[in-house]
Amino acid sequence: MTAPRPPHPARKALGRLSLPERTYVADALRTETVGGVLLLLAAVTALIWANVPALRHSYEAVSHFSFGPGALGLDLSVAHWAADGVLAIFFFVAGIELKRELVAGDLRDPKAAVLPVVAALCGMAVPALVYTVTNLAGHGSTQGWAVPTATDIAFALAVLAVIGTSLPSALRAFLLTLAVVDDLFAILIIAVFFTDRLNFAALGGAFLGLAVFWLLLRKGVRGWYVYLPLAVVNWALMYNSGVHATIAGVAMGLMLRCTTREGEAHSPGERVEHLVRPLSAGFAVPLFALFSAGVVVSGRALGDLFTRPETLGVVLGLVLGKALGIFGGTWLTVRFTRASLSEDLAWPDVFAVSSLAGIGFTVSLLIGELAYDGDALLTDETKAAVLTGSLIAAICATVLLKIRNAKYRRLCAAEDRDDDLDGVPDVYEEDDPAYHLRMARILERRAAEHRRIAAERTAAADDGRAEVPGGAGDEGHRPA
Repeated sequence: MTAPRPPHPARKALGRLSLPERTYVADALRTETVGGVLLLLAAVTALIWANVPALRHSYEAVSHFSFGPGALGLDLSVAHWAADGVLAIFFFVAGIELKRELVAGDLRDPKAAVLPVVAALCGMAVPALVYTVTNLAGHGSTQGWAVPTATDIAFALAVLAVIGTSLPSALRAFLLTLAVVDDLFAILIIAVFFTDRLNFAALGGAFLGLAVFWLLLRKGVRGWYVYLPLAVVNWALMYNSGVHATIAGVAMGLMLRCTTREGEAHSPGERVEHLVRPLSAGFAVPLFALFSAGVVVSGRALGDLFTRPETLGVVLGLVLGKALGIFGGTWLTVRFTRASLSEDLAWPDVFAVSSLAGIGFTVSLLIGELAYDGDALLTDETKAAVLTGSLIAAICATVLLKIRNAKYRRLCAAEDRDDDLDGVPDVYEEDDPAYHLRMARILERRAAEHRRIAAERTAAADDGRAEVPGGAGDEGHRPA
């Protein structure tokens, strides 16, 4: 008779990351945090520039100033270049991130991928549902259903940086993976729902250019001077095809190899991402924000936000839909799988991060422009709704995270502790006998040092007593 097999331990949801994944997440989020602060500054600058009467005309003049080769269909305004051109860099990085997650990150393992994928899907479906119900009830337009579905990771991290809140690495990785999956579905939404007329000749040329790009990568051809001109051509062809031009950036990012081979410390995708991410976070996204967030704010416009169904749907979708969708998707995944929530975290932590995901800036603004193209007033009101909803979500998340901040600081300190000074956090070495031997030697040296100090202090105290003969005091040689 065979002995019964021991039960498999329950998989931890939002548990500790592996050391390589933790290092990657820390590096990626460090750049995104800096970019997020620049994004905040760009958004504030745009609002001031567009709302100060003496500056408003110059903002509109710069935004609508056109340049580019008209013969190629690329005589675009500055705002158009920022949205369709420069933002392709952001989507290129998003493509690389998605590829890396699929082949080397959390999404590689189907069991581990279930949680962020389900949470992200619910975090997009519920805001879209909230928006649709709000507009059906208020007899508004349902064209903007996709506006509140996006999460802006850079803006969310900027909020964390500004309010000084630490998040354990597992929650930060969860937020990053959510944003990556979110970007994937936002890309699909843009490609499927916001493509009106197709130019099949240009689309065929774009596919041919992407095939050449893939073939050169497959053959191992190197040199930015080869890929950069080809990338520009692919982008131009995609733009003229009628498909949103940023799709070209995503496609080229997905083609990069994100697995390492023998002799490689980093994959080509990781190297390119390391080079391009600062350009995306520090230039492309802030520039887009500068020429997209400049909406005129007035008392009447703010009143319309909460009375017009299109704008109210966006605000409710970001504030309520995102929080309830992501939290509900996470709870359902843990409830109906073998996973259990990490013992270091509680459900209020998940809800706080879900609220933070309601900050939907960059992609939400882009989808708002596409959804109401041709209706300038509703486009501006939708942008104002995105800004307002993101601000309310940020305030709610700030309050919830601040309540738990003392606990987060303790968790972060425990994650970062490196008592043996070998550059690897101690929590990753607790099962390694060599670590405990190193710690034993360190503690023995510390103990020896403390014994030496104790002996010196004792000797000094004995010498002090010997200098006072008979225990006499200092005043009149009376007994002490």
